[in-house]
Amino acid sequence: MASPSSNAVKRYRREEPKSSDEEDDYEPYVPVRERKKQKLKQILKISQEDDESGGLSGQERDGGPQEQDVQELARKNNISLLDQHTELKKIAEARKESELEKQRREEERLLEAVAEKRALMAVSELARGVQYEEPVVTAWRPPKRILAMDNKRHDRVRKKYNILVEGQDVPPPLKSFADMKFPRCITKALLKKGIQKPSPIQMQGIPAALQGRDMIGIAFTGSGKSMVFVLPIVMFSLEQEKKLPFMNNEGPYGLIIVPSRELAKQIKDNIDYICKFTEADNFPEIRTCLAIGGEPVATSLQVIKQGVHIMVCTPGRLIDMLDKKMVRLDVCRYLVMDEADRMIDMGFEEDVRTIYSYFKAQRQTLLFSATMPKKIQNFARSALVKPVTVNVGRAGAASMCVIQEVEYVKQEAKVTHILTCLNKTSPPVLIFAEKKQDVDLIQEYLLLKGVTAAAIHGGKDQEERSAAVQAFQKGDKDVLVATDVASKGLDFPGIQHVINYDMPDDIENYVHRIGRTGRSGQQGVATTFVNKANDESVLLDLKHLLLEAKQKVPPFLTMLGGMEEDMLASLEDDTGDERGCSYCGGLGHRITACPRLEAMQNKQAAGIGRKDYLAANAADY
Repeated sequence: MASPSSNAVKRYRREEPKSSDEEDDYEPYVPVRERKKQKLKQILKISQEDDESGGLSGQERDGGPQEQDVQELARKNNISLLDQHTELKKIAEARKESELEKQRREEERLLEAVAEKRALMAVSELARGVQYEEPVVTAWRPPKRILAMDNKRHDRVRKKYNILVEGQDVPPPLKSFADMKFPRCITKALLKKGIQKPSPIQMQGIPAALQGRDMIGIAFTGSGKSMVFVLPIVMFSLEQEKKLPFMNNEGPYGLIIVPSRELAKQIKDNIDYICKFTEADNFPEIRTCLAIGGEPVATSLQVIKQGVHIMVCTPGRLIDMLDKKMVRLDVCRYLVMDEADRMIDMGFEEDVRTIYSYFKAQRQTLLFSATMPKKIQNFARSALVKPVTVNVGRAGAASMCVIQEVEYVKQEAKVTHILTCLNKTSPPVLIFAEKKQDVDLIQEYLLLKGVTAAAIHGGKDQEERSAAVQAFQKGDKDVLVATDVASKGLDFPGIQHVINYDMPDDIENYVHRIGRTGRSGQQGVATTFVNKANDESVLLDLKHLLLEAKQKVPPFLTMLGGMEEDMLASLEDDTGDERGCSYCGGLGHRITACPRLEAMQNKQAAGIGRKDYLAANAADY
């Protein structure tokens, strides 16, 4: 009779081949440690299934009898605490992964739900099914020596200047205005303004615009975005005028739409400045028309009657003039929307479709902004043909040339604290407030204290607003107090300091406000007052914006956040470069917790902001 030990050796001997009859008699050898782990997995699996089936009370889930039973079973099976910890850690990580997956699916569903289903095109084009396949063709081409270079060189230039591009057949970046083939009079005009070489957005954006490509241009404030569309439109207008001069009541060839009157005036002044140099060099006269609220229509009509090449306007006045047939877009082939995301986001898409319906042929469309969330970019692309997206830095990022300081100031102490902040830098200083009455209050207080201050807001007439801006630009006034009408795109030279009397409800407005300083590579300071009245979600966005720009974060902001931030970081790591909220662009939350999205949904549910199409005036709300 064989001993038990010899039977054990025979049972687990691996080198001897087994016959088919013996196949079921043999079992593979499993080490003791592995057998214990398998037993532990079975115990934990049964425990997890019981938990998911809903058969446990709250006490049991929180470490009550069920957890004690698991530990008791593990102890009876002689399973070490280290093995228990390893297996429990794996289960926790798997649960966390499933939570991230669930969160991601929820975000995709939300983004799909809020995405605009209708394309941003003219109603007539949508009805006839018109689809433009190829971009507008122009005569401009990059220099032959640049075209002869390989794509690796172009990629190196883009990487050096942090230029991100998307699109098919993107033109190469050009590092000088001479390579862009501008006449000497234009380069002379730029030199007189102190512009010696193109900024990163201009290196890539101007060649794309000159080649007739539709474009989405995103770059931080003060980076020279306006010149990306101003210089090409001047060149195209000169080309059209030379080939066939514009007749009476003909035009415009180029249309530039902006959200504020002050920005429209600034862009027209830039165009007039360039055209002054081209006319002095015996080029044809380029006529530019300004169509904004608060200015007499007769002034615009005088230019239109002579034949207008470029029209700079705000949307309300343009639609009014188109409705009354004061101007036509029959020959318009160049459309620019500056600060495009704000216009689209504020429910302007219906007005854009109305404007598009007046075009008679394909147009080149360029959209520009410092802040453009993914939702707006995706929506805008429906109106563009093979668009080129040029992005210098993250969309919505603050300029690195601005020192951002955040101070906790009680509501009643804000006005007096402004005087302390004014001592930080020399003038000129720009002060922003949300409400019109606060703007008037701050101006009155500063005047009483002997500070020369001007003020602009929507409640003042256009003459007062223009006079205040001119006085501030000339240096007659040291301080300009304003609402957000002065925050979008305006270029006040030499602003040393921006003071936010109150933190705006929208982080995009904050980025635009502080972008009035630190322009063209110069250093600037931005001071923002916050207190308990501010919403926590906006302060979280501000905290993450400060961290991104490597700015000092005050202690009261550091304490904000918690578990939500851990989930936010995990999602960002998991999804790559898609940071923050894809609806509003805020870095401190995801789309599932977006306050702007929630406010928009509440407004829709209440029926606020819906147009009355049966009203006498289609613009009534």
